[in-house]
Order: sequence, then C-alpha cells, then structure tokens
Amino acid sequence: MRLSSLVSGIRKSIESFSFTAQMAKEDPFGEFASRGANQDYYLSHAWVNIAIGILMRNIGRTEYVIKKNGQAATGGKVFDLFNEPNPFLNRFDLWKETAAWWFLEGEAFWYFGNDYSGGLPDSIFVLNPRRMTMQVANGSVVRWFYGSDGDVVPLLPDEIIHFRDWNPWNPWRGVTPLVSLRYELDQDTWANKSNTDLLKHNAIPQGILKTDQLIREEEADLIEARWERKYGASSKNRKIAVIGKGTEFKPLTFSPDVLKLFDLKRWNLYTILAKYGIPPRVANIQDVKSSLSGSDTESQHAAFWKYTLIPVLKNFEQIVESQFFRRFALAERGTFDFSAIPELQQSEDAQSQRDIEEITAGLKTVNDVLLERGKEPKVWGDTWYRPANVIPVNTKEL
Repeated sequence: MRLSSLVSGIRKSIESFSFTAQMAKEDPFGEFASRGANQDYYLSHAWVNIAIGILMRNIGRTEYVIKKNGQAATGGKVFDLFNEPNPFLNRFDLWKETAAWWFLEGEAFWYFGNDYSGGLPDSIFVLNPRRMTMQVANGSVVRWFYGSDGDVVPLLPDEIIHFRDWNPWNPWRGVTPLVSLRYELDQDTWANKSNTDLLKHNAIPQGILKTDQLIREEEADLIEARWERKYGASSKNRKIAVIGKGTEFKPLTFSPDVLKLFDLKRWNLYTILAKYGIPPRVANIQDVKSSLSGSDTESQHAAFWKYTLIPVLKNFEQIVESQFFRRFALAERGTFDFSAIPELQQSEDAQSQRDIEEITAGLKTVNDVLLERGKEPKVWGDTWYRPANVIPVNTKEL
C-alpha cells in the first residue's frame, strides 16, 4: 500500500541521502554533495545540530492562526487540517519539521497523502527532501518521485507543496545553507578527531626526565618504570619526588598548533551561528573577554526574532498563500501570531510608548498608528486632541 510505504520511508529518512548523491553529478558543488552522502552534518556536527534545534524550538512556539474575513477561525475544514495535519503530526510539529528541513536542506515538501484525489486535502505529511527526485519537461517539473524502502512512489505536482529557498545552480530545488560552510565544517571535523585522538591515546607525555649523564637503554627503561610506579597518573597526587644527581623533571604542555585548533573551532562556531542568524546569547554563548548586561541579552533575543525567525515565517506564509490558499480559491488565510512571544513584548511596549508620544505631539493621528499596524481605522481617529495644558508660545502677553 502506498501510504504504508510512505510512512515507513519517513521513519527511515535519516538513512537515505539520494538527493545529495544526485546533486553530486549535477551541481558545481558536487564534492560537497557527494561527501554529504556519507556524512550528515546534522548528525556529526554538534553546532549544526544545536543551531537547527534552536531554530526549530522557537518556531514551534509560534501559533499559526487561520482567519476568515479578518477573524480567527475556530472550526471548519481548513482549521481542522492545520490543527491536526495527520494522525501522527500536531500543528506545532508541522512547522518545526518544515523549518528543520528548510534550514538543513534549503527546502521542504508537504504531501497530501495517499488518499488524495483532488480538491482540498484532508492530510498533510512532511516528506524527506533527500528522498525526492524529479522529472523535468519543457522547463518545469512534471512529476516527483519519492524513494521509500526500495520502492519509488510517483507524485504529481498537484499533490505537494514545495518550500524552496533560492538555488542559483538548480531552479527546481532548494540548496542547503551549509553549502558555503563545507570547509569550516570539515575543519571542525578534523579538529575534533585530532583532539579526540589526543585525549584517547594520551599522545603528549606529561613531562620528561632529563639528565646530563650517559645512560643505557635498559637503564632509561628502569628509570621510567620507577617514575611511573611512584609518581605516575595512577599513583596518589602530591607526592614528594626524589631525583638523583643531574636529573630533572620538565613538564610538557599542549603545543601551539594544538591550541590553535581551539581558536579555529571558536571562529567556525561564530560562522555557523552567523549563517543561521543566531546571536551568541541566544545559543548561551558569551565571550569571557566581554560582559553583557541584561538589556544586551534581551536585545539579542529580540533581534533573533525580528531579523531571523519572523522573515522566515513570513516567507512560509507567502508560500502557503500561493500554493495552498490561492490554489484552492479559499476564503481563509493563514498567519503566524507573534503577540505571545515574550522576546518581542518589550520592543512592542517601547513602540507603543513612542506612538503615544507622537500622537500627543501631533506628529501622528490614531489612524496613522492603526494603519502602520495593519488594523482598521477608527471613525474619530483622524482628529488630533491637543492637551488642555498646552500654551502657544508665539502669543505675546499684553
């Protein structure tokens, strides 16, 4: 049955990388794509995983509201569809999974389900973009194919909604945001492996015993064994070392090259966060050389919403607007409601205070403010009410 194989394929999405393998043959970044076929950076790179997790969790906090004639709907087929997209997916996970694929692969797919035969769908499934391939004819996609458990499920364009970020190398597919970070990600992988090998194999000795005397190999082995037995890592700490005449102990530290790896990883960390538009404090990162006040932290959290999450969610709104609501000629519309996001409240309160001050000064009317906020004007909103205690300064007293 097609639906059963589809659901099974979704469960095994992490095991298949057919899309990256296909792109290895088609785009100029084939080296990155082919490497992605064997390495999933969401699985292997900690900060890629953390960054996408931060984006997913915060998008999952946002309510998607269905409106009809400007009023929030509380029922109806469209409301029910987005309230429970399918028996395995709730309304918040729908957007979390869509955003996760968007930030990982630069695209996401909604499928209307095996029983869909036209008209308004009853279900929405989030597909794995890595399993999607396409057939192009006359400059457009005429059919999609979803790989599932060794089977290939053909899908018509009318059965899906395609969220796609701009791709200069392939006009029909999105492109992963990580495509420009392949060297940084590889550097981190190599640095992690080097550090792991260093810790695992204890590659650098804790110190050396030096002497000005000539000793044979067996004597050197005997001295080393006695030192390890008395003062090695397995012995009790803070013993008094007694060294023979002409012998000294010199401790060793990490080499400068090893220390440079930590600086490199710190640089790559900030590069990854910048690529995803995540301020450091949102990721609970603070440079030890700098101090941040509470207002600085609040401003970074507010900026994360204003300049990263809200633009992405507005983009999602427009995609669903054109590929769903307009396609089916629906009276309803869907919007994300940010009024309950605490990080935005302080800036909204400050904006309201500025609006009140400008209304009082006569720079704006109430309807000007309502228009800026996208709300309906008031009948009396074009009238300016001057404060009663205002005295004109250009009138000369007699």
